[in-house]
Amino acid sequence: MENLNWDPSLSKLLSALEAHRASVPSCSDEEFNFLTDLLQSKELNALVQIYNKIKDNKCCAILSNAMEINVEVLGILASKTHSSEEFKELFHLLQKPHVQALLIAHDTVAQKDYYPRLPDIPVEVDEEEETVKIVQLVKSDEPLSGTGIEPIMGATIKTDEQTGKIVIARVMHGGAADRSGLIHVGDEIQEVNGVSVDGKTPNDVLKILQNSEGTITFKIVPAESKCVFRESKMRVRAHFSYKASEDPETPCTEAGLDFEVGDVLHIVCQDDAHWWQARKEGDRNMRAGLIPSRALQEHRIIRQRQLQEKSEDDSISLCSVAVPLPMLCPRPCTSSVHDSPTKCGLHAIKTKKIMYAATENDDYDREEIPTYEEVVKLYPRPGLHRPVVLIGPPGVGRNELKRRLMATDPAKYKTPVPYTSRPPRAGEVDGTEYFFVSREQMDEDINASKFIEFGEYKGNLYGTSAESVTSIVDAGYVCILSPHYQALKMLRTPALKPFVVYVKPPRFEILKETRSQSRARSTFDETNSRGFTDEEFEEILHSAARIEFLYSHMFDEIIINADLPMAFEQLLASIHKLETEPHWVPASWV
Repeated sequence: MENLNWDPSLSKLLSALEAHRASVPSCSDEEFNFLTDLLQSKELNALVQIYNKIKDNKCCAILSNAMEINVEVLGILASKTHSSEEFKELFHLLQKPHVQALLIAHDTVAQKDYYPRLPDIPVEVDEEEETVKIVQLVKSDEPLSGTGIEPIMGATIKTDEQTGKIVIARVMHGGAADRSGLIHVGDEIQEVNGVSVDGKTPNDVLKILQNSEGTITFKIVPAESKCVFRESKMRVRAHFSYKASEDPETPCTEAGLDFEVGDVLHIVCQDDAHWWQARKEGDRNMRAGLIPSRALQEHRIIRQRQLQEKSEDDSISLCSVAVPLPMLCPRPCTSSVHDSPTKCGLHAIKTKKIMYAATENDDYDREEIPTYEEVVKLYPRPGLHRPVVLIGPPGVGRNELKRRLMATDPAKYKTPVPYTSRPPRAGEVDGTEYFFVSREQMDEDINASKFIEFGEYKGNLYGTSAESVTSIVDAGYVCILSPHYQALKMLRTPALKPFVVYVKPPRFEILKETRSQSRARSTFDETNSRGFTDEEFEEILHSAARIEFLYSHMFDEIIINADLPMAFEQLLASIHKLETEPHWVPASWV
């Protein structure tokens, strides 16, 4: 009896097989029975029926940003986990790696183009003639202008230096040419809409394209070898801003991708040593744009610094390697750990020998050339908080922000107890104000790199140990730190994963006005309680600019402390986001 669920095409194939059984004597009974059973199997018939339904009905995803929606839902649930066990269970479920991996896989599939691609038109080949193919693309709104190398439907062309022919220089991933699958790097263009390009320049070809409407037909000689492209998964955070229209070296202005400092970019192709292809993370435009590669940008920064050195000679400049350092002391101290934390700092205009010393100095940091940093998303984990590190120049108000934060919830926020080599004073308890240890013990621990920062004040050593920070984090508290900026080299590690907040001063007029209105006391004077001088305000701004130049690529958040209450509210909001939303962190941390 005939099975009514059989697919008609398989039924015809089975009938043809049985009808021609006798005409294929080389086919054994075993092979014939195998094919017969296969064509009658329920599994094959079910697969063919599924294929037909997919083929006849164009399927498209309802959305392609399921992971973004998941993050939004997590943000909503974070404030409701205490009110309901169901909310709490769902909150934890949506953070499971397997659930998030499933959503990411869904988005990856949903964002791809699965529509049928036009096959190459077969051409009879004469052994003495070149193999050619005819490619048709529909003209879109993608860029069609440039200088020297011109974009064509999401591709760029150039004149081959050896042959003088017009060839495909680059295929922009996600563009029309890439989606067609018919145009590849190295392909030679012979004709555009029936017009020969022999002897023409890329600008001549551009004019033909600009005057064309609808479908554009290319006659192409395929390249001898084709590179199979696999889209990279790498994301990077940009540590500089870029505008293609202001870059005289860009191969094509219209194909460039503009971005700002802090933007996260999806690097889809690094085949070119000088120009990468990238998209902005979360951008719905699937066509990639050109950005300078890491090697190219580093070369540019080095060249810029060298030119500035030559032009500025011995003058003080933040961008020059010749920036003079403040006076160094063999045993400098930090502004956050000694007996008078508000009366110590980094002073180029002062001559007192109080200065922070880390494993390296500013000369080492200046050699770093931040361009792109590979990043991944780090999701918050209940009960495990990232340390919050407040960085900024002396006198900007970090310690006051820290004090207010600690006062809001002493059971949540903790700060490490510093170590000192001085003897305890009357009423001081070991482990409360300080951990009191011998100078020999501190020297030994310093040499063993057990301190994230250390220094000397009035003949006594002070320091904050890395172990004390770790113990606070492991105990489930939010560790709050306000170290000297050089401590970032010790703190910004995969083990601690700190959240770095840069407290920035406002411009001079606002800085002077707000500090005068609040009657702020100078942190530059160790003996007298007085207000800041104009010279000290200038030093705060100078120090802030220095910190930004050396360490801005390590900042996760920037708070301008023009108004203390507003700055404090911004700090609280940042910490709330840190606990409820994913953040981009260095890839080595995850």
